[in-house]
Amino acid sequence: MLNKDQFADNHFIRTTIEDDLQSGKHTAIQTRFPPEPNGYLHIGHAKSICLNFGLAYVFDGKCNLRFDDTNPEKENQEYVDSIKEDVQWLGFKWDGEPRYASDYFDQLFDYAVGLIKDGKAYVCELTPEEMREYRGTLTEAGKNSPYRDRTPEENLDLFMKMRDGAFPDGSKTLRLKIDMASGNINMRDPVIYRIRRAHHHNTGDKWCIYPMYDYTHAISDAIENITHSLCTLEFEAHRPLYDWVLDNIPIQSHPRQYEFSRLELLYSITSKRKLNQLVSENHVSSWDDPRMPTISGMRRRGYTPEGLRLFAKRVGISKSENIVDMSVLEGAIREELEHSAPRLMAVLNPLKVTLTNFEHGKTQSRTAAFHPNNDSFGEREVPISSTIYIEQDDFAEVPPKGWKRLTLGGEVRLRHGYVIKCDEVVKDENGQIIELKCSIDHDTLGKNPEGRKVKGVIHWVSAEHAVPIKARLYDRLFTVERPDAVRGDDGEYLPFTDFINPQSIQEITAFAEPVVRDLPAESHWQFERMGYFVTDRYDHKMGETPVFNRTVTLKDSWQK
Repeated sequence: MLNKDQFADNHFIRTTIEDDLQSGKHTAIQTRFPPEPNGYLHIGHAKSICLNFGLAYVFDGKCNLRFDDTNPEKENQEYVDSIKEDVQWLGFKWDGEPRYASDYFDQLFDYAVGLIKDGKAYVCELTPEEMREYRGTLTEAGKNSPYRDRTPEENLDLFMKMRDGAFPDGSKTLRLKIDMASGNINMRDPVIYRIRRAHHHNTGDKWCIYPMYDYTHAISDAIENITHSLCTLEFEAHRPLYDWVLDNIPIQSHPRQYEFSRLELLYSITSKRKLNQLVSENHVSSWDDPRMPTISGMRRRGYTPEGLRLFAKRVGISKSENIVDMSVLEGAIREELEHSAPRLMAVLNPLKVTLTNFEHGKTQSRTAAFHPNNDSFGEREVPISSTIYIEQDDFAEVPPKGWKRLTLGGEVRLRHGYVIKCDEVVKDENGQIIELKCSIDHDTLGKNPEGRKVKGVIHWVSAEHAVPIKARLYDRLFTVERPDAVRGDDGEYLPFTDFINPQSIQEITAFAEPVVRDLPAESHWQFERMGYFVTDRYDHKMGETPVFNRTVTLKDSWQK
C-alpha cells in the first residue's frame, strides 16, 4: 500500500514541480518511465521508477510506462514482460496502456520528412569511422559532411528510398543539420535515422529504418504531453538536442528535461551489458538469480517492494554523486522486514543434543508468538522431544571471555523453552564433537530458575518434529567495491568477472520448525538469530522440501 510519505522529499525536482503547479505553469503533472527492453531492470531503475511514479502519485498526476524500443536487435518480448511485472510488483500503476516509442514511428517519420523539406536534415553516406573523424574532439571543431549541402528534394528522394529498402544496412543515415563547430558534440549534426533490417517485437518487418534515441525520446515526450521529463545526468549534455528537436517540428507540447545523478551501488554493477554478460557466460543462473542487482533478482532474494521504496527514499534525488554502499540497501530491507516478517526457528549447522531427563507427559511444549510486537501474526506450538538440534556455533568447549551460550557444565535457555545444562560432550574418533548430553531444569518453563541467573538464550528445533529444508546462503556477488573499475599494473581495466565472490552462494540442508511444511512461495520469515529468509519464488513447492533463500543477515557482516 502506497502513501505519500514513502517518497523522497525536499529535492530540487519536487520543488520545481511545486513551483510549476503553484504558478499555474501546469495544472497537473505527467511523467513517464521510459526503459529500453534490452534487459531486466536493476536497482538504478528502481530509483527512477520510484521517482517518476512517486512524483505522479504525490502530486495526483499520471505516469506513463513507455518502452524505448528503437533498437530491435537487442530487444525482445521477454524483457518487455519482465519490466511490466517489475513496475507492478514495486507497487505502481501506469496511466492507461503501456506505450511504445514504436507506436510513434509513423509520426517520427513524418516529422523527419518535414525537417528534410525545411533544409534541417540531410542524408549522409559517411561510414561510422569517417563520421567519427569528421565529428572532431572536445577541443577541436568538426567539419561538414561532403553530403551536407544536398538539396531538400535530393535528400527527400534518398530518405524515401531508405525507407523502402533500396540501400544496404548502414550505408546511409539521416542527420540533423545543426552546427559541426558546436562546443557540444551532441549538436554536431547528430544521426536521427539509420538503416537496419531487423525484426521488431512490436512493428514486425514494417520498417528497415529506425530512429535514434535522442530524436525519438524528445518527440515521444511531446506527443504524450509529458510535463517533466526526468533522466540521469549523463543526458544533461543531450538536453540542447532535446530542445532543438522540439523547437524545429510542428508540435505544441514542449516538455522540460531535468537531470539527476544516477545510482552507483558499491559491490555491484548496473550496466545492462555487463549484467547480460554475467548471464550469458553462466556466472549466474539467470537475470533473476538472487545475487543479481536486478529487480527480479532482488525479489527472488526476498527483498520487498516496501524495502526498495524505503531505500530509494533514503538515497534521495540530487545532482551530486550518488555512490551508495550495499549496507544502505541491506539496512532498508532489514528495517522493513523487522516489522513485516514473522519469526520461526531454524538450525543451519546442526549439533545433536540429547536431553537425558526428558519425560513424556512432564516435559512440555510451549506456544510462541510469530512476532514479538504484532499479535495479528498469531502463534504456533513449539514442540520438544528427547533429541533436539542447536547450532554448532552455540557450543564452545573453551569459551571465550563474555561467552553467553552453552559450554560443558554451563547453562543456557532454549528459546521458548527450558533452561538446560550441558553434562557431557561426545566426540568421534577424530575428536570432533558429534553430540551433547544435557539435562533439563523442569522448573524453568516460562520462568527464571531460582537462585541463579542464566544469561544466554539460543534457538533450537526438535529432531522428532523438525522439517529438513534446503537453505541457500547468499552473499555479495563481488569482492571489491567497484568491480568494473579496477586497473591492472599496465593501467588497463581488469575484467569485472575477475572479482566474482566464489562464496556468493552456499547451499546447505538445515532443519526448521514444522510450520515451514505448508508455506507458499515468496513467504518471508526471520529465522531467529540467523537472518531473514524467503521461500524461493520458483523452486519452492508446497508438499516438497522447502527451499529458502537468505535475504539478508540480521546484522551487517561487512562493516569495516
